[in-house]
Amino acid sequence: MIALTEQERRILALATPVAESLGLEIVRLRIQGGRRPHLQIMAEKAGGAPTNVEDCARLSRALGPVLEEDDPIKEAYTLEVSTPGIDRPLTREGDFGRWVGHAAKVELARPIDGRRRFTGIITGEDEHGAHLELDDETELVAHVHEMSRASLILTDELIEAARASGNLPPQPDEDDLGDLEVDESDEDTESNEETGDVK
Repeated sequence: MIALTEQERRILALATPVAESLGLEIVRLRIQGGRRPHLQIMAEKAGGAPTNVEDCARLSRALGPVLEEDDPIKEAYTLEVSTPGIDRPLTREGDFGRWVGHAAKVELARPIDGRRRFTGIITGEDEHGAHLELDDETELVAHVHEMSRASLILTDELIEAARASGNLPPQPDEDDLGDLEVDESDEDTESNEETGDVK
């Protein structure tokens, strides 16, 4: 799920070695349409270490010449490099295993018994896929490649985990996280707190 279309996968192939040379991993890459396409790349330090705006800016600057030379998007476009945010997308094998005990929402590429969308608590990830305990106490087991989208759900527990790991973006009032904005729409537009240079 890191990249979905052939064009996105082509850009991912160009961007991955650049990111790795900077000690970063690409979490998700999307091209959003419009008169001026918007190329959004979410990245983080290897292993999920705290990632900041300067890391994003370094990747943005390094990607510029590579994308300009290969020209994978013919028309003028905007490049945004950001961190995944707190309620991050889960796109890679192993992502669910890092967040056991936290709530997640999953949309499958193909429905199970007519159902595509699931919400539950991550209980593990193994060779059979990610395991989620659903609200009705049944279990969903699915591999990342069987999903069309998946992300963590913002909860107090997730905020505390982000704070403990050093990944909580600066807040106006660290003692009051009640004003933290969350995009609850079904569009895959997680709130990203840090962005790099815009091309």
